[in-house]
This record gives sequence, C-alpha cells and structure tokens, in this order.
Amino acid sequence: MIGQKGLPATFGGIEHHVEQLGELLSARKDLEVTAYCRTTYADGAVIPESYRGIRLKVTPTIKSKHLDAIVHSFTSTVHAMASGADVIHYHAMGPGLAAPLPRFLGRQKVVLTVHGLDNERAKWGGLAAKVLNLAHWMSGHVPDQVVTVSKTLAEHYSERFDTDARYIPNGVAAPQVEPLPDALAAEFGLTPGRYVLFVGRVVPEKRPDLLIEAMKALPQDVKVAIVGGSSFTDDYVASLHQAAAADERVVFPGYLHGADLRALYTNAAAFVQPSDLEGLPLTLLEAISYGIPVVASDIAPHREVLDECSCGAHVLFNQGDAASLSRALGTILDGGAGVRAAARDEVEYLLKPYSWAVAADELAGVYTSVVAQNPR
Repeated sequence: MIGQKGLPATFGGIEHHVEQLGELLSARKDLEVTAYCRTTYADGAVIPESYRGIRLKVTPTIKSKHLDAIVHSFTSTVHAMASGADVIHYHAMGPGLAAPLPRFLGRQKVVLTVHGLDNERAKWGGLAAKVLNLAHWMSGHVPDQVVTVSKTLAEHYSERFDTDARYIPNGVAAPQVEPLPDALAAEFGLTPGRYVLFVGRVVPEKRPDLLIEAMKALPQDVKVAIVGGSSFTDDYVASLHQAAAADERVVFPGYLHGADLRALYTNAAAFVQPSDLEGLPLTLLEAISYGIPVVASDIAPHREVLDECSCGAHVLFNQGDAASLSRALGTILDGGAGVRAAARDEVEYLLKPYSWAVAADELAGVYTSVVAQNPR
C-alpha cells in the first residue's frame, strides 16, 4: 500500500481506509500487506515494525507541499519492487505518478484506488496543477485495475477513459459513544446538543468558510466546532480564523482523534459537510453511524449516500450557497429530539452498503484477478 501518510491512522481518510482494509486483508492466510509510511507523518515518533498485522516500512521523503507525496511514492515503489511484492496498490492519483515503474519496468501488478479527483482541488495551482492533471490521465491508463470509492467516480472513469473501474466503497466501523470530556468542553465552550460539527482537512474545497458564513443566521447559543487543520493550506486556515474572529461561537479545536473525536461526534447537534469536492468521505459515514443529523452539500457523492433518506433527519443544501446552508441547519436545529430520533432510526438502512469486511473481500478478489493476468 502506497499513498497513505502512515499508520497508525490518526487523521486522514486514506490513512483510516488503509488501516481498516489492511488489517482485514492481513488476517487472510493468502495475503501479506505492507504499508509504506512517511518520515514526516510520525512527527519524530518511532513507527513500529507492524500494526494490526500490517507490516510497516518507513521510506524517505521531502517535507514539502509539492514533493512530500510524490518523493515518498517513488522511494516506496522502488523498495516494493525490490522486495518481491506481487501487487503494488496506490492510494490517490498523486502517488500513482510512480505507477509506470512497476507497470512497465517490473513484474508487479498495479492497483490504484481513486479517493477523489485530486486534480480539481483548489489548493493546487501552476506546475502542481499540471502534474496532477497528468496524474489524472495516468490513473485512467496505467493501472492494471482502477478502484473507486464511489459510483460517481466509477462513472467518471468509464465516461472519461473508457476504463472499467471497480467500485468498492468505504466501510464504517461501529460507533463508540463517549461523554464530552470536561477539559474539551471548558476550553471551547461546547455543550452537548448545542454545537454543529465539521471534521476534515481545512482546505478550500471542503468549504468550512461557507459554514462560518452560514453561522451568522443561526441562534446565538449554537456553536460550530471546526475540527481539523492545515494541509499545506496555512493561508486559508489563517483567513478562516480572521473571518471568525468576531464570533466567539466558532471554535477551532485543531486535529483530534481517538476518544476526543468520538466524543464530539456523540454529542453534536448536527454534522455539516459543506464540500464542493469529495470522493466518498469517511467522516460523513461516521457521522451517520453516530445517529446525528447531517447537513451536506448536494454534490453527487453526498447524494449517493443520502438520497434514499426521506425521514427529514438529513438535509442536502445547494452547493456553495450559505443561505441555503443556514436554512438547512435551522430546519435540523428546530426539529429537536424528533429529528435526532429519526436520524438514529436511519443508521442501519443508510449504512447497509458500507462494510469494511465486504470491501476487504472484494479487494482480495481484485488482487487475485490481476495477479492471474498474463505475466509481464
């Protein structure tokens, strides 16, 4: 597995995706899984040799917005080719820039999971955007098998590249209910049931700025917790802090994981996913699993998850429209206990298609299929 920053997973959808699937795949008698980790991920901590049955290997990189992922992908690819791996599995288009090495120079089969159209992300410009456009093109032509986490992405690869992408969605783990820690509640002034929650990388395409704008029309006793941090987007993060400086209801706890994050999910009045661009966000599935109402932009991946819900517990708003987001949040907050009860009732139905065990079985089938193809 190449493309994740590292394990154990703390923040990041790809990291959790690799951790969950890697553990299940490693438990199979016919598979051994190695996940490559970046020296920049552990922040000086020692990365163990294995985790949950997954072998971990640290390879060098350069800590830089433009070089971190691609340098690590190439150093990891060279190591994986030398190690005798049968399949090299890339996660995300950028790391897939190294895929031609095993595809055309080695014997390894190449699988690439597309978690989103990274070339459309707003934080990239200039040369980086051109490189990611190349990565997008390569993702449709180089791998032995493309995997996508959403039906929308599978349709994109079929229409754009005439590629038979395999749709294997993310799963979601059972929620672990946690009380809101006194320290966290005191530091950020959070009261159970009186805050809305955003979780994710603080980047332009996820639109936390839209949530801050929408908050202006909400009741004064409702807060918003923006959980996450910069992903080489320090200027954007600074602009959010500036926009929220006059409104003490907007708080920035930074990156949280483990019990603290579980507690924020457990006690939120609503979860907000205002993104302009997504693949199939794990945070959306996690929020649904906790039985809290969800307000999400009406982009295709969100509709894919929520369109079947007719109970009123989850609301789609017009993408990019702060007034529409305010109205949707108002509807949820005004609904009170009835809306929350309806959200709990919808959990099993909405999450039925999203199973890590099923995803692992299907991915193991992909590996078997590509390895059985004609040797290079």
